[in-house]
Amino acid sequence: MTTSHPPVLSRSALGRTYVGQLARSASTDDPTAAARESATLEPYRDRFMNGPAFLGETECRTVARDLRTVYDLLRALPERVFDGDLTALAEAVGMDPRQTALITRGARAGSLVPLGRADLYHDGAGFRLLEFNVTSALGGFESADINRAMLAYPPLREFVEQHRLGYQDTLGCIVRTMYAECAAMIPTDRPPVVAVVDTTENYPIVGSRLEVLAEMLTGYGVEGIGCHLGQFTYPNGRPTVAGRAVDVVLRYFLPEDLADPAVEAQVEPLLAAVEQEKVGLFSRLDAELYGNKGTLAMLSDDRHRGLFDADELACIDRILPWTRHVRPRGTDPEGAEVDLLAYARARRDELILKPTLLHGGNGVLAGWTVGEAEWQARLDSAMDGPYVLQRRVQPTAEPFPDGVGGVQELYLNWGIYLADRDVVDEDGYAGCLVRGSTDPEVGVVSMAGGAKIGCTFHGG
Repeated sequence: MTTSHPPVLSRSALGRTYVGQLARSASTDDPTAAARESATLEPYRDRFMNGPAFLGETECRTVARDLRTVYDLLRALPERVFDGDLTALAEAVGMDPRQTALITRGARAGSLVPLGRADLYHDGAGFRLLEFNVTSALGGFESADINRAMLAYPPLREFVEQHRLGYQDTLGCIVRTMYAECAAMIPTDRPPVVAVVDTTENYPIVGSRLEVLAEMLTGYGVEGIGCHLGQFTYPNGRPTVAGRAVDVVLRYFLPEDLADPAVEAQVEPLLAAVEQEKVGLFSRLDAELYGNKGTLAMLSDDRHRGLFDADELACIDRILPWTRHVRPRGTDPEGAEVDLLAYARARRDELILKPTLLHGGNGVLAGWTVGEAEWQARLDSAMDGPYVLQRRVQPTAEPFPDGVGGVQELYLNWGIYLADRDVVDEDGYAGCLVRGSTDPEVGVVSMAGGAKIGCTFHGG
């Protein structure tokens, strides 16, 4: 007797099939009820999409492989472009002397294992990479909890089982990456003590989420502590908080924080402890050299095409939209050298201006959302500074249930997590969190911009 399997469907086909199946369902349950009742997911309450996103098996593997190629190219930039000079790379992406000194110093101890979250739009032909956050300071660590909560809705659970779909435990992937990166500091006779750390200034804003993360770590055999840098003391040179010696610092502070002299003073003894192998730092500070928009501009820059082989160039051309540092001269998408400022002024509706080092959509300006005068003023102030211009990617609409028996179209920011192949599988796919907007003209699909949040189920 042969067993029949459901057809292998793509991302949008799965979405359409689910919406159609839901329309025939007699269920009157709220698909988001379990998610809204979860204490872990409380910050997103009333912000959940009415259904998940889907990724077909081939799509999932293809985008993960492309992202791993991009990650490897980013890591290779110091050697390929700057003869191994990390300082030159840091300066090229806009880091100031204080940031540069701390980050290049941080690169000299321990190891750096692949981990990041790529933000992508799908334009109907394929995924296009907007940003690549290569860091331990990743939002969305609760993504698998959204998957589990959504599976409490019977029609979705039946659909997932019917189409043999699954999901990645993103936080589990992060923990395994931490173990791999900080292996020398992980004790073998007890659970490791891991401090989830941000700056003193940031902690009143994000501390509650870091404390939730610290609590969630207990489910992975880790003793987590949420705290800020100012709470550390260093008896015998080892960071200690509330009387507990720390084995690993899970870092949530970012490059923009390192420009503050007060933060520099607090990071200094931590780096000394890392150098003396008294604590592990996850992720190592130089991850921030690769996870910024300036390095994507280097991959996109026509001047560097001779540094990449045919397969690497094919990947860059496939996934990365035209991206350039804001300089007087540059090449347009066709490769012709142009006055870049004049080019950008004439194509306001096609471009987006981004700071190279800020996160969370801060400082991003979509040209089509402002008038000509503001666009020109912002371009002028960005010239020769830590900014890039990126060609607009228009996301295709995806079908979702609207919660009242119908269908709505959402425009998605796909947050795809990447981890090392030894940590996850041969492709490195570590899960996906989506944010969806009903507005096709929105500058940035983000929670701050009114988007809702959802999980992803994948084939394979």
